[in-house]
Amino acid sequence: MRLPLILLPTILFTLAGLSNVQSLAVMSVDFGSEWMKVGIVSPGVPMEIALNKESKRKTPAVISFRDNVRLFGEDAQTIGLRFPKQAYSYLLDLLGKSIDHPLVQLYQKRFPYYEILPDQERGTIVFKQDENTFFTPEELIAQFLAKAKEFAEVGAQQKIKECVLTVPGFFNQVERKAILQAAELAGLKVLQLMNDYTAVALNYGIFRTKTFNETAQYVMFYDMGASSTTATLVSYQNIKTKERGFVETHPQVSVLGVGYDRTLGGLELQLRLRDYLAKKFNEMKKTQNDVFENPRALAKLFKEAGRLKNVLSANLEHYAQVEGLLDEKDFKLLVTRDELEALIEDLFERVAKPVEQALKSAHLTIDVVGQVVLVGAGTRVPKIQEILQKSVGKELAKNLNTDEAATMGAVYKAADLSTGFKVTKFLTKDAVLFPIQIVFQRDTKEGIKTVKRTLFGLMNPYPQKKIITFNKHTDDFSFVANYADLDYLSESEIVYIGAQNLSEYKLTGVAEAIEKNLGENVESKGIKAHFNLDESGILNLANVELVVEKIVDPSEDEGTLSKIGSTFSKLFGGTDEPTKEEEGSAQTEEKPVHEVHDEDKPKTEELKPQNETESKNNSTKTTTAKPKLVTVKTPIQSLENVLSINSLNKKQFQESIKKIEKFDKVEKEITRRATTLNNLESFAIDVQNKLYETEYTEAATEEEIEKIKQKCSEVSEWLYEDGSEADADTYEKKLDEVQGLTRELFSRVWEHKERPEALKAMHSMLNHSTAFFNTAKNFTETSNPDNYVFKDSEIEALDKLITTTTEWRDKLIAEQNKLKKSDPPKLTVKMLMDKMAALDREVKYLVHKLKNFRPKKVVETKEEKPEDNNNNTKTEEIVLEEEDSPKENNTTTENQTEDTHAEL
Repeated sequence: MRLPLILLPTILFTLAGLSNVQSLAVMSVDFGSEWMKVGIVSPGVPMEIALNKESKRKTPAVISFRDNVRLFGEDAQTIGLRFPKQAYSYLLDLLGKSIDHPLVQLYQKRFPYYEILPDQERGTIVFKQDENTFFTPEELIAQFLAKAKEFAEVGAQQKIKECVLTVPGFFNQVERKAILQAAELAGLKVLQLMNDYTAVALNYGIFRTKTFNETAQYVMFYDMGASSTTATLVSYQNIKTKERGFVETHPQVSVLGVGYDRTLGGLELQLRLRDYLAKKFNEMKKTQNDVFENPRALAKLFKEAGRLKNVLSANLEHYAQVEGLLDEKDFKLLVTRDELEALIEDLFERVAKPVEQALKSAHLTIDVVGQVVLVGAGTRVPKIQEILQKSVGKELAKNLNTDEAATMGAVYKAADLSTGFKVTKFLTKDAVLFPIQIVFQRDTKEGIKTVKRTLFGLMNPYPQKKIITFNKHTDDFSFVANYADLDYLSESEIVYIGAQNLSEYKLTGVAEAIEKNLGENVESKGIKAHFNLDESGILNLANVELVVEKIVDPSEDEGTLSKIGSTFSKLFGGTDEPTKEEEGSAQTEEKPVHEVHDEDKPKTEELKPQNETESKNNSTKTTTAKPKLVTVKTPIQSLENVLSINSLNKKQFQESIKKIEKFDKVEKEITRRATTLNNLESFAIDVQNKLYETEYTEAATEEEIEKIKQKCSEVSEWLYEDGSEADADTYEKKLDEVQGLTRELFSRVWEHKERPEALKAMHSMLNHSTAFFNTAKNFTETSNPDNYVFKDSEIEALDKLITTTTEWRDKLIAEQNKLKKSDPPKLTVKMLMDKMAALDREVKYLVHKLKNFRPKKVVETKEEKPEDNNNNTKTEEIVLEEEDSPKENNTTTENQTEDTHAEL
């Protein structure tokens, strides 16, 4: 259900200048396994879904390549029915996977007609299109995102580069980096990767801000999509922040618990129904061939299974039918809802498990949940709703647009993150789904020991910064970041995560840094590695540094040391909280880490005197400087070695760009050819129809009409015979020829049509100019010498211009009336406009002069009465003159700043 405009949140944006307006729009893309939805927000346009070329709000996530032609959406689906191997879909789960990954193997089992090969260089996979063409999942998805950008730019009518992308919350580090590279290939700047359930929760919350208070309200979103199912428990409440130096209250949504099943979704239902229909067709023995061995027949059944699945969600039974399924044999079968439920009976026991997992990870019970909101097309299956309602023990809410909630939540976030818009603040706090730990080795008396430290634990909020401190290392060393404590997941889900080791970090220059900072009164605080989990959920090592504290005697030259400490403090901006010395016992191997807050400042403490009481009682002030505690930070070089799937390197990235540009060029040429062909065909037909209209036959000679008709007939015949395969240049040439023949005729028709309106406008201007002239005559040097506005010559010039313009008009009207409509016109609209412009300039000049006229002021002294002493008082008249009028060009321009409000 689409909400009325007045209920949408307000976005306030300020235009700094017209040149910046073209770069304000932002977009969101909800790229799912089955569908792609695009959201836009731009000046004057509320948050809205961008329509595709068929004017639909969502596009099938299918891309096809056939005869060097690339197609998207419904067009690609059509190609996929005839040539299944050349149309790719359900690509999202293939990002960042190796050939032996369980999800890749499952994909090959579901869609056996694709040829998937390993990419030996990166360790990922590629689709083999033909002997010379291969596509990586990143390249295919990049082309989808570029098409989404095209839809958004058409909707916003301006260029767009910034976007927010939604991703499944269970995407790991490799998958998130892969989709970021796909966006980069598409020419998009990603403001943030946003978990789809967080985007849904944000969209749900922005319409209910008035119902929130300081007490947390708990809502669960149950999302069964095409390929996966997620249950997410969130809380809504108002919190106080001091980001801008003063206390503000903002609503906030926090993700508290998440449960998911990566392979439970509508796709699994559709595939089982497809295989059921195929089995039934084989049992009919209409042909000797096996439908399972025919990719085209399987593709047809897959499409019919999708339609049947949707129909059976609302009906108890329905016919499945496919014309010419195999060997020109038709297929028709009555399928009941009970039969469908029997096919997926084993899936029902998995429906409630994400809910249980979400509650467990949040450490809450279902009793505190106020609502369970349904999201995703899979939740429309009645049996799914029945099982879920029984599991949660309460009514299920269906008050959310399941198709567009994530898209609209993400585009709201995009507007918030962009510099061109100001939105009502709504804070979001996401949570870590896969805990990350740091593992390193340390020399002890017992030998080499492996130490593990949790960096980001399960359900830790992010974005967040943390520091790991290494206290015992005195030489170059390395440590590894990997996933940890995944026992809360099922074995299959742990396998789906893939490689659990993320990256190895090698630190060099440690001994040199330590040696450089040796000395008296120096205490090492260890080597500190600054990590951050950014808004997109990606782990980054910001920097590594050796931190020492030194007591500095002001009497010594400590300027250089202070400068070094200050410089590095500003450079890295980290804080160093006091830490305990690293213990060697096994009980303390796993240590807490220190959070970094933006308001923290580098420490420079003043040491107190030993006898503080004595110092306070000492009434004599001393000018002796006291020792200072200075923190010095020395950078340590770090090198990251990715232990899982590598991203595209520079060379591979450029090769992918060239491959995509090749198809872009072909697509643009195809679009240009189709547009030019359509223009030529339409113009030829339109001209032939116009030649039967009175206004065109009157404006043309018989010879001219015959010539145009003949040319149009030739073009039409050529188009239906030899011209059907011509290129865009040939079509443009033919179009120019036809337009050249009709240009003068169309010009005459336009002149005859527009001339009366132009003459009417001139008549009105002459009347107003004459009225002004009659008034202005009273303010000339001759008529009002003491207080005049205009010089006689100025009024005479206006009178002459009015007279000559009137005479010119009347003369040319008479000449034009003597001509035939087919003759070249003597009086054109442009001539009339030029004359009116000259008269307009003259009148405006005089009006401006009158507007700025200031009359002369006469000041007289009052006549005083004779005084008693009979002294006579003179009466003096003083005349104060001002300039007749201000200078002509002396105008004042006020700079104005315009604030524009867009109701979303």
